[in-house]
Amino acid sequence: MPTDYTKENPNWKTARASEGSVSESDRKEEHRRVLSAGYLTGDRVRNTAGEDLGKIEEIMLDVESGTVAYAVLSFGGFLGMGNKLFALPWEALQLDQDDHEFILDVDKATLEQAPGFDKDNWPDMADPTWAAQIHSHYGYKPYWESTNVERDENYSDQRSEKTLRGGSF
Repeated sequence: MPTDYTKENPNWKTARASEGSVSESDRKEEHRRVLSAGYLTGDRVRNTAGEDLGKIEEIMLDVESGTVAYAVLSFGGFLGMGNKLFALPWEALQLDQDDHEFILDVDKATLEQAPGFDKDNWPDMADPTWAAQIHSHYGYKPYWESTNVERDENYSDQRSEKTLRGGSF
């Protein structure tokens, strides 16, 4: 687990911050707006039914646009062997900071039918045909087809509709 710099981190956003100092007991009610990819890598993923779907192995960036393109989920197998990897559109994941996990609104059957790959044979994630197939499988429009305004509106809509345990964003 990476070092937690929460005490020194200026990225905490909370109403209490404007009231003065924040106690350790209040810290659970705070949520950071900016997190390192390393902090999120290794987080477990559950679906809305509470089933364990695996863990985040990697977070992939589109370096041209500065956008998080995908999270790579490790699913299945036993003791890390035989796991299949899945690229998940970043928009499909909800972060629950209190439980240090992501929520993916799909059942196990949908995930099992998703296009996957193994750790030694990664697809070309920059291939628009492959990427469009991934986004379509999960019901999302590819991020590069949306304007910044559409992404901002979708982000706001998703956040208002999906308040997670432990607080809102």
